[in-house]
Amino acid sequence: MGLTAKIRTRDGWAVSHAVVTVTDMTGAQVLRAEADAEGAVRDPNPMTPGPYTVIVTAVGYAPAAATAIVTASGRAEVGTVTLARQGGTELPPPGPWTVDPAHSTVGAVAQHLGISSVRGRFTDFTASVEIAPDDIAKSRVEAVIRARSIDTGNGMRDDHLRSPDFLDVARFPEITYRSTGLTPAGSDRWTVSGELTLHGVVRPVALDLAYLGTGADPWGGTRAAFRATTELHREDFAMNYNQVVQAGIAAIGTTLRVELDIQAVQGESLPQA
Repeated sequence: MGLTAKIRTRDGWAVSHAVVTVTDMTGAQVLRAEADAEGAVRDPNPMTPGPYTVIVTAVGYAPAAATAIVTASGRAEVGTVTLARQGGTELPPPGPWTVDPAHSTVGAVAQHLGISSVRGRFTDFTASVEIAPDDIAKSRVEAVIRARSIDTGNGMRDDHLRSPDFLDVARFPEITYRSTGLTPAGSDRWTVSGELTLHGVVRPVALDLAYLGTGADPWGGTRAAFRATTELHREDFAMNYNQVVQAGIAAIGTTLRVELDIQAVQGESLPQA
């Protein structure tokens, strides 16, 4: 392993869209790598021993620089790099925003056999945000998720999740969420109240939302980043299937932790490729 680093915000969130650039003492670029979904950079190629400059950039954050010393083993452990939001807690500009699915993740985590977790995500979704000009609490969010796009990395498990035991995608092809209000929970945090329609059942669901910053993108647009979490109970949406293994432990947990990492582009549509 060559260069390793972790990119985090001041409040500990992973910056999954960060880019790490490494230059030598002459200013020549020797490495460019993108952080993964956990905000980690792991480049497998050993580097020439010596001092290097590490520059970390990400949309919505001020760049950060650090010095790394590559040892004789060819490794450089940068550690954790903390990025500060540009403009502090300034809110996104008012108006319409369109969520970019290519740079966003709609995921969920469920407990498996009482000892581990299974992670899944929906790969097909659209969403829009309207930032109110006069009162942020009047802002609105709407999202549509295609239930068939569930992906846990296992085809047999995904087919079961699409079946009538769980999502029943033939009868309920879409999952929708519409906000009904925002309540401040801090300078850059809100509780989003809304209605989730899942498996044909409509329930109120609150999201814990953190605003991560706004900045220019390489395509001439402006992007805002958000992270939101909530917990759902399957029985609230009439998904009661389960298999009990030894000692009365359920094979699949009834509580789902929903994790949303969102990039939204300013405007009513995404830029054309």
